[in-house]
Amino acid sequence: MARPPSSFSTTPDAHRTMAWPLALALACLIAYASLYPFADWRDQDISPLRFLTAPLPQYWTGFDVGANLLGYAPLGFLLALSALRSQRGFWAVTLATLAAGLLSLALETLQSYLPSRVPSNVDLALNTLGGWLGACCAWAFERSGVINRWSRFRARWFSHDARGALVLLLLWPPALLFPASVPMGLGQVFERLESALADALADTPFLDWMPVRDLELQPLVPVAELFCVALGALIPCLLGYGVIRTARQRAVFGVAMMVSGIAASALSAALSYGPQHAWAWLDAPVQAGLGLAGLLALLLLPVPRRAAAALTLLALAIHLGLLNQAPADPYFAQTLQAWEQGRFIRFHGLVQWLGWLWPYATLLYILMRLSSREQAGASEK
Repeated sequence: MARPPSSFSTTPDAHRTMAWPLALALACLIAYASLYPFADWRDQDISPLRFLTAPLPQYWTGFDVGANLLGYAPLGFLLALSALRSQRGFWAVTLATLAAGLLSLALETLQSYLPSRVPSNVDLALNTLGGWLGACCAWAFERSGVINRWSRFRARWFSHDARGALVLLLLWPPALLFPASVPMGLGQVFERLESALADALADTPFLDWMPVRDLELQPLVPVAELFCVALGALIPCLLGYGVIRTARQRAVFGVAMMVSGIAASALSAALSYGPQHAWAWLDAPVQAGLGLAGLLALLLLPVPRRAAAALTLLALAIHLGLLNQAPADPYFAQTLQAWEQGRFIRFHGLVQWLGWLWPYATLLYILMRLSSREQAGASEK
């Protein structure tokens, strides 16, 4: 039976699949989770590959099994999608499984140099199995036409150069899981960078070169918090407007992003402070900020895509300026301690970095996008 044509060849932007950059980002997050806390590296006088022949562990939990399987299944899925562009199903699944297994082997081997981590042959087997299951799902989706339908949907809704924006938009809800001092506030790094730089320059003459604040950062006043929340919720909408084709599609997308942002913030509060506090963050300034974000998203539906990108830059600059004038969440240290004593510590580390870096990655993406368009326009003259 002849193999159906690959779904990646059905659209003009087939070569711009977002599966590969998502797989790369996920591999980096898996590496972070596997090697956290990156402290006390040392040679423990044992072979780093000894875990391969070690006896099976006597104790394990369902959470550990699920985490190892589910952690690598999306990676196998994304790697197989990338490979399906040029390989048949069997080889795509094989390559994706092999890549996931090699990544797991490398990370488990590195764990041999971390006293706080224990490499495990069971983890390696489960990670490889998870990668294989994810790759098989990708192949099944491709054979059943699901990927082909997604390609047609993407071609109808998004511009041909939307890959970077789609990757950032998919990462936005997970980034909101990091506890923040202001809801929808991503990129609050000033206070931590200041403290880290002071520690690094301690006992050196360069410490005197640092600007010293006379006053501690104060919580934002309600009006500033309102605008910070509004801009934080509006930024992903504007980012999407820059790659979405019609106003009707933008309206549907804006509603979906607002709902996902609110749901992610509620989940963050529930994980951090308990399910009974899932909606404690939704006070009057936050509600007003979300309402303002919805109104602005509605008014900006007809804006041209290039103008949407420029407005995204402006919103990011104002949002980051406001947010970094606020101190870190006063309950953050207590929350972090609870996470460090529980099973979510590695998950916390992942969303922590997403919460810090997402707006700056978006800023860089928009600048590169606008620059490339200017260069393209200049070359056409």
